[in-house]
Amino acid sequence: MASLLKGTAFITGAASGIGQYTALSLARHGIQRLALADINAAALRAANASLAAEFPSVEILALQMDVRSAVEVRDGVAETVRRFGRIDVAVNNAGVGGSGRMTHEIDEDEFARVVDVDLHGVWRCQREQLKVMVEQEDLGMREGRGRIINVASMYGLVAPCHTMSHTAYAAAKHGVVGLTKGDANTYGRYNIRINAICPGYVETPLIKASMSHDPGSPLALDIERTPLKRMATMEEVGDAITFLASPMSSFMTGSTLVADGGFTSN
Repeated sequence: MASLLKGTAFITGAASGIGQYTALSLARHGIQRLALADINAAALRAANASLAAEFPSVEILALQMDVRSAVEVRDGVAETVRRFGRIDVAVNNAGVGGSGRMTHEIDEDEFARVVDVDLHGVWRCQREQLKVMVEQEDLGMREGRGRIINVASMYGLVAPCHTMSHTAYAAAKHGVVGLTKGDANTYGRYNIRINAICPGYVETPLIKASMSHDPGSPLALDIERTPLKRMATMEEVGDAITFLASPMSSFMTGSTLVADGGFTSN
């Protein structure tokens, strides 16, 4: 049976969570070369060792990279092209959440840090990826010159309404959706597709630990209000990203794929 995917993928925030499970899903569906970037070099080594054990034929390039640094992003993308020749799929996933304190309680540095990672970091990565993609060979209607998937959030569409305030995070993720739409309109003529995914609550170790300590927390109540009455697994989000990376979504660009268990439909 033919593989769904082929070629090279570049993923940020790849050492854990959605990024790690996206790498696993892309490899499972045929990606042959993976450039995996993260600020945490030790965690990235551990994640890559697990990936290599499961998919020994996949070539892996590990990149310690801080998306707040334009130089590190530029060098990471350039090293990927030197090693693998092109970038077929880019997943801009690196992000932070912030403290959850209200706007009048945080200082400018905290707000700026969240926006710098979650919005400016996506823009820095997308800029370098587009420089590569506009120059590489167009592989036809279904594959194109490349596909970019930006990881936003359901809080890129709505705002948090529980007692934890994530205004900086929501502002940044709304920006990611706008960035995705703007560049999708601009680069469609090059046969480059750019989409965003908006996950809801995802079953990460941190969230599970938080809920076990406080079953009646606002977070638990939010999940209970979700029509599917649960969080997503990291594998489910990785698989949704794989769909956006694949020819199965070849007539989608500038879209926001919402994978939130129905939370924003309430």
